[in-house]
Amino acid sequence: MAINSADYSQDFIKELSGKTVVVKYGGNAMINAALKAGVIEDVVFLTKAGIRVILVHGGGPEIDGMLKAVGKESRFVQGLRYTDSQTMEIVQMVLCGKVNKDICALVQNTGGQAIGLCGIDGGLLQANRIKTADLGLVGEIETVHPQFLESLLKSGIIPVISPVALGCGADKGQVFNVNADTAAAKIAAALQAEKLVLITDVQGIMKDVHDSSSLIRRTNRAELAALKESGVLKTGMIPKADCCALALSGGVKSAHIIDGRVPHSILTELFSSSGCGTLIG
Repeated sequence: MAINSADYSQDFIKELSGKTVVVKYGGNAMINAALKAGVIEDVVFLTKAGIRVILVHGGGPEIDGMLKAVGKESRFVQGLRYTDSQTMEIVQMVLCGKVNKDICALVQNTGGQAIGLCGIDGGLLQANRIKTADLGLVGEIETVHPQFLESLLKSGIIPVISPVALGCGADKGQVFNVNADTAAAKIAAALQAEKLVLITDVQGIMKDVHDSSSLIRRTNRAELAALKESGVLKTGMIPKADCCALALSGGVKSAHIIDGRVPHSILTELFSSSGCGTLIG
């Protein structure tokens, strides 16, 4: 479906022209064909409007499916996937291979240009093994080297990045599974992006998850801390909010948590006065 640019504020579009937006793509918007098409259309629209877009993706359901196909059970510790050597091979195969290239194909078929990458390429993401819990080959990102992304962005190419990192220090040479939200936040900070957009399966931050009218449309880092302390932020939203705070502390101008179940939610959030999710800045 063609996007009608008249539906969105030209002032907001001009304001973002030439600036960098990092989008973390996951949830139902990666599974439902119509929603998937809408996300990719939004991303291509941003690029054609002169906005530099980086797309960082997850792929949990696809990994679960492949693990099941080989007879291996998915296991999670503190919300993170336990990753042994066999699981790491499947993560690389699924995320860096099929999922990444499927997204690139969608971008190309929608009229954009994309190059698929993972955090290993160009030493983009370097990580050490997480030591706070036994998670196997799950890494904590220590360093981001985004310089080579600049040449892609200047050419109007959309880097599509899967969250796999290369070990550094004592873990040099090891490949790690890393959290996609954190990868997006750290890449956004390293590039001093204008915006970080996290696509989720909820409206945004809500005072009451059972009341759609309780959506918090705008907040800031200080208020985020208060919401966390008061218990408004529930288990699933806490890491999302923490990633937004991480990006903001790294120099990103604003972060957005939006509902990927809403068609064209990226454009609605960025280019309309009311938005459709939670803006943190």
